[in-house]
Amino acid sequence: MSTTQKFSLLFHFLLLFSLLPLQINSSPRTQAEALIKWRSSLSSSPPSLNSWSLANLKNLCNWTAISCDTTGTISKINLSNLNITGTLTQFNFSSFENITTFDLQNNNIEGMIPSAIGSLSKLAYLDLSSNYFADNIPVEIGRLTELQFLSLFNNNLNGTVPYQISNLQKVWYLDLGANFLETPDWSKFSSMPSLMHLSLFLNELTLGFPDFISNCQNLTFLDLSLNKLTGNIPDWAYTNLGKIEYFNLTDNLFQGPLSLNISKLSNLKHLHLPNNKFSGQIPESIGLLSSLEIMELYNNSLVGSIPSSLGQLRNLEVLDLRMNALNSTIPAELGLCTNLTYLALASNQLSGELPVSLSNMSKMVNLGISDNFLTGEISPYLFTNWTEMLSLQLQNNLLSGNIPSEIGQLTNLNLLFLYNNTLSGLIPHEIGNLNYLQSLDLSGNQLLGPIPLTLWNLTNLQTMNLFSNNISGIIPPDIGNMTSLITLDLSNNQMHGELPDTISHLSSLESINLFTNNFSGSIQSD
Repeated sequence: MSTTQKFSLLFHFLLLFSLLPLQINSSPRTQAEALIKWRSSLSSSPPSLNSWSLANLKNLCNWTAISCDTTGTISKINLSNLNITGTLTQFNFSSFENITTFDLQNNNIEGMIPSAIGSLSKLAYLDLSSNYFADNIPVEIGRLTELQFLSLFNNNLNGTVPYQISNLQKVWYLDLGANFLETPDWSKFSSMPSLMHLSLFLNELTLGFPDFISNCQNLTFLDLSLNKLTGNIPDWAYTNLGKIEYFNLTDNLFQGPLSLNISKLSNLKHLHLPNNKFSGQIPESIGLLSSLEIMELYNNSLVGSIPSSLGQLRNLEVLDLRMNALNSTIPAELGLCTNLTYLALASNQLSGELPVSLSNMSKMVNLGISDNFLTGEISPYLFTNWTEMLSLQLQNNLLSGNIPSEIGQLTNLNLLFLYNNTLSGLIPHEIGNLNYLQSLDLSGNQLLGPIPLTLWNLTNLQTMNLFSNNISGIIPPDIGNMTSLITLDLSNNQMHGELPDTISHLSSLESINLFTNNFSGSIQSD
């Protein structure tokens, strides 16, 4: 063979070799040495990492937190929840370029996220959440184009959110919440069509609704709560986010009315918009969100009526409209929401009577309609189905008439507040059936007659306020049974008689007020 032929053959061989994929895997020993070196740099690590030893090299794939692929090369590192303390400064990322999972969640790792993390080109799952990582998110993280899951939640990261994150076109789960991240130029962000879960809550974000979200049309979960975002909810949010199921803007500075187009979010299950500056009326079209389970609109500036269309939300479990300026009656249709467990309408300007239809809410656990202008009597039928109720708050209204004896059917009740109304008549002895009651406040009414003997046997009661009524009678020795009592206020009534010695047995008692009665005797210290 001539020299020319030899060079020609060599050239073609080199050309063919150059076209082959270049893949140089770190050897198991190299990877083992890298892990051991990093472990030695840690301030603390669990005993379970003692398996990381060159003497145990043959069992590398069985080391704690380590998984291998079919070639025996490390493919997954899962060090979550191991109480590791240290940094990633000494972690040699170049030894693990083929790993697909890197999970360090819930440890005590601090310092910067090294830019070398961008060399993990096959990484599909990265979870660094619940640590103490600080400084900026490295822009090199945008090189991890195979990434599908990224969580940096609950660290001390700061600076702006790098637009390079939007290079991660395969990411469906992105959580940057609970850091100190600031607003970037959202216009530099590319669309992220695979994104389904986006959380940016509890950061330092300002300005308006992030524009790039308009192109994330597969989102089912969006949490922007606990920031300082302003402006209106953009119209495109209602049209482009039709798959959204969880929508949370709590604790921001959003304003303006809620659009009629909110009904286009037809898959919505959780709507959280409290603690903002929303104004105007709640649109009737909100009743078309048939999948809705939770609706929180409290502490805004909403006015007008509670929409009767809410009665169409048969899956609704939580409805919180308190601390607005709603000024209608309570629609009877609300009683059609038979899955409601929590209803909060307090601190509005609601008027009229309590609809008897509310008795249909047999799953109700917490009902709060205090601080309104409700009138009329409390219907006894309301209590017939509320057997699951733990808290009933109707204080600071204009309710009148007797307290129905049927209240004794609420046998799971922990808290009963009816104070500052115009209730009259006797205190029903059936309240003594409420064995789990911890707080009872009937003060500021026109109740009369003696305190029923059954009340003195409520051994779990911690607070009993009956002041400013027309209550008569004595305090019986049975008061000594109320061993959990912390606060007792019977002042400004017409009670009389000798104070029983058993009051001194109430070892938990911190405050007692019996002024403006006709008692005699004194309370002895035990």
